[in-house]
Amino acid sequence: MSYEHITCDLDGAIMIVTLNRPDKLNALNYALIDRLMTALDAIETDDSVRAVILTGAGERAFSAGADIHEFAMSVRRGADTAVRDFVRRGQAMTARLEAFRKPVIAAVNGLAFGGGCEITEAVHLAIASERAQFAKPEINLGMPPTFGGTQRLPRLAGRKRALELLLTGDPFTAERAREIGLVNSVVPHEGLLPAARELAGRIVRHSPLAVGAIITAATRGLNMAIAEGLQIESGQFAALVPTGDLAEGINAWIERRPAVYTGRQR
Repeated sequence: MSYEHITCDLDGAIMIVTLNRPDKLNALNYALIDRLMTALDAIETDDSVRAVILTGAGERAFSAGADIHEFAMSVRRGADTAVRDFVRRGQAMTARLEAFRKPVIAAVNGLAFGGGCEITEAVHLAIASERAQFAKPEINLGMPPTFGGTQRLPRLAGRKRALELLLTGDPFTAERAREIGLVNSVVPHEGLLPAARELAGRIVRHSPLAVGAIITAATRGLNMAIAEGLQIESGQFAALVPTGDLAEGINAWIERRPAVYTGRQR
């Protein structure tokens, strides 16, 4: 698949999606966000794709955040336009990534500022290059984050640690990102994509239906009371009962053989 401002390359069952504006540090202009959403729609219905790795083009940035020049034009047109064109578009993108039924792994290869950090917060898993650097710099523009950063970062890092980053705008290292739960691990720069592929490989060996059920239950449950979350968990399990994958998983365990999953109903 080929889209303006992003590239999509299939590696076995893993789709590597690259934010592709390296001359602009992969800044998130409206066209890039729209193309990413289109690509996600195509990937979601493609049964050959079992996981997504999201990274940035070039050696400098994963994404340096929103395209400020484009955003500024929306702001000049007033609050209604800025919210419609900028806020809703960005929040829809991060919500789509968060709720995606296939695992999305960020391979953070450089700067992840503003919207780039918010993408990292939203995806299911993240691995950072030791060269990666993060920041919540929106306060330097006189505004809060608007792609979900005021909500997801406190849930990941805790309220006080998140507020320190949100209120100062200070950059922080990949290792600090790991310490606060923003990324799963930090690896040497040259090993970033291999590490992301290895992690994806450990996931795609399992039933795609079970993977999707776990992502949905965990993501939706975080925003609910535990009793409601347990209902989501029960519903996701019930949906798997009539599938071939659950039957195959149980039979393979009983027969002491590797399971072969199809992702289809019986």
